[in-house]
Amino acid sequence: MGQFHGLGLPGESDAYRAARDRLLAAEMDLRRQIEAVAAQRRELPPGGALKEDYVFSEGAAELADRETVRQTAFSELFDAGKDSLVVYGFMYAPGGEPCPMCTSFLDSLNGSAPHISQRINLAVAAKAPIGTIRDWARRRGWSNLRLLSSGDTSYNSDYLTETPDGSQVPVLNVFRRDDGGIHHVYTTE
Repeated sequence: MGQFHGLGLPGESDAYRAARDRLLAAEMDLRRQIEAVAAQRRELPPGGALKEDYVFSEGAAELADRETVRQTAFSELFDAGKDSLVVYGFMYAPGGEPCPMCTSFLDSLNGSAPHISQRINLAVAAKAPIGTIRDWARRRGWSNLRLLSSGDTSYNSDYLTETPDGSQVPVLNVFRRDDGGIHHVYTTE
């Protein structure tokens, strides 16, 4: 039997179990490293203050409403009692096509969003016009995502979701609100 437990799989050889135990030890080391990196991430000091209170275009909460468009300030993305905000940079440029990988990720995030939103604020921002983003969302069935158009702002270039040549980058940014204002605290660079 192996070094980690007394169990074995039907017909496994001693060589298989020894190799599996080495792999299990490596997986345990990797998990410890992941936990250490997560601890470092949690210990990051606050980053820079929010550059400006960006104003995004946003549709109605009900995705079927094609008419309502409002302007939403970045500071309004924080609900009472929730001081963390995660903004996913959706690669969808004006006149372009939505990124297939971002779409796949957002398909999954749409299902998780109600659970995530119990503890933190969550939004998705793209450069495309809000009507275009919402049309795509209706096709995909994204009823749980807060969708924003950052097209009239410098948010994307300021927070690394767009390169200087205008290419879109899928970046997740985390912001924290406290008495000192809103600060950037993490990005998936």
